Formats: sequence, structure tokens, C-alpha cells
Amino acid sequence: MAHDHAAHSRRPPPDLNRAFAIGIGLNVVFVVVETIFGSLAHSTALLADAAHNLGDVLGLAMAWGATSLARRAPSNIHTYGLRRSTVLAALANAVLLLAVVGAVSWEAIGRFRAPVEPHGLTMMWVAAVGVVVNGVSALFFFREGRSDANVRGAFLHLVADAAVSAGVVVAGAVVWKWGWAWIDPVTSLVVSAVVLFGTWSLLRDALHLALDGVPKGIELDAVRAFLASLPRVEDVHDLHVWAMSTTEFALTAHLVMPWGDGPPEFLEGLEHDLEHRFGIAHVTVQIEPSSSATCAHGAPGSL
Repeated sequence: MAHDHAAHSRRPPPDLNRAFAIGIGLNVVFVVVETIFGSLAHSTALLADAAHNLGDVLGLAMAWGATSLARRAPSNIHTYGLRRSTVLAALANAVLLLAVVGAVSWEAIGRFRAPVEPHGLTMMWVAAVGVVVNGVSALFFFREGRSDANVRGAFLHLVADAAVSAGVVVAGAVVWKWGWAWIDPVTSLVVSAVVLFGTWSLLRDALHLALDGVPKGIELDAVRAFLASLPRVEDVHDLHVWAMSTTEFALTAHLVMPWGDGPPEFLEGLEHDLEHRFGIAHVTVQIEPSSSATCAHGAPGSL
């Protein structure tokens, strides 16, 4: 049996150091400001938003660290490098968001039992600053967040905080105008539900990648059909596609075909074709002569 490992072009994670530094810096300052004024205004919503922003800082730090680790070259110990850390960071970010939502909801429920009238005007202007801070920070991650689950985790943290802050602005206006203290914890619960809804997809996608699931956007049947359509290929089996990181995908496959004078010509451009069609850049193909009995991993024709 012949084995071909195509020379792969690694697509490194985007360099978002500046974006992470700005996002973390702005949020650290805002957490301090919001905690101080939330305590002075007796606002659960502001304190909940501050806690959410603190989780935001931790989430951004994890995503930044994972992105930096993913750029390290492979070694004798970690032959793929540390690219997988981006998947773990995306999963950790989702879990962290869920924990923050739980803490905020618990605090809000407690305020129903022991209501305290907050200072509406203070809630409004502090939360308005939060909308600006988190909205601007989120813009730095918008483009890469569409294709990178790790960066999407950071982006969702920021968008969630901007949504929380916007809700607090509205709650502050209601308290200031009509003095309805109960609107403060209600706002916290509503915003928590919105954050929970957005976090679920991140958790699902990150867990899927962590379990070596086929990356989103890649149809395994289409990949198999493409490989089967290559010249002289009689069968395809032991086909596996998984994520090496949140931006890099790999493939291994056994191709059954008659063996001639040497490796088939299509191997030279196979990686280029797979990357162009499916976004798979790391390709390992094993050729099995059609005259061979069975593969050690399964009979030809099976997956």
C-alpha cells in the first residue's frame, strides 16, 4: 500500500492582538466604573452587568491566549502544535457565559424577595457607556467571528454585554420616570434569557468540534463523492474530516484503485482542490490496490 501526505499550506489564525488588547482594556476599566456606580445606585441590573463584563474580560483573555497558542509551530510533543486550544477556549467561553447567566438570574430572583429601589438616572448613563464600550469592542471581532468559533465566542461575549447594557438603559429610564423598582430584576432576567439563547449555539458548535465532529459547512457525502469521482478511484472508505483548530480542517481517507507504475497524478493537486472546494487544507490519503483483500480498518467500500 502506498501512502501520500500532501504538503499542506497552513492557514494561521488571524492576528487579533490589537483587538483583544483594546477589548480587554476597555472592559476592565468599565467593570470598575460599573461596580462602583452600581453599588451607589443600588442597582442589581448594573451589578449584574458588571459581573457579566468581568466574565467578558476572562472570556476575551482565554480567546486571546488560545489564538496566541494556536500560532505556535508543531513540536515533537505536540505534532499539530497547539491549534486545538482555540476549540477548548470556545468551549470554555460558552460554559463561562452560562455560569454568568446563572449568577445574574439568581441575583435578580433574590431582588424580588428583597426589593431595593435603584437610582434610575445613574443606571441610564452608566449603562449607556457600556453599550458604547462593548459595541465598539465587538466590531473588532465581527468579521473573523463569522468563521472562527473561538473568535465568535469573544464576539458573543461583547454583543451579549452590549445587549445587557441596552436593557439596563431602558430599565433605568422606567425607574427614573415611574419608580418601578421591580423592572430592575425583570430586566436582568429578560437579558439573561437572550444571552442564554445566543450562547447555546456556541456551546453546541464548540462541543461538536471538541468531539471531532465534521466541521460546520462541510458535507461529508459531498467530500466522499468528490474523492470517488477522481480518475481510477474505485472506492473510498475510512474517510474522516475533523477540526485541527477553529479555522483549520483536516482529512484522512483510503482510496481503492488499481496500482500502476507510481502514485496517481491527481495527488499533486488534491490538497488544492479540497481546500478550494471544502476549506480542508491538511490532507492525508492512503492508496489501497484494488487487488488487496481488506483494509486493516475495514472492508473496502465501508466508511
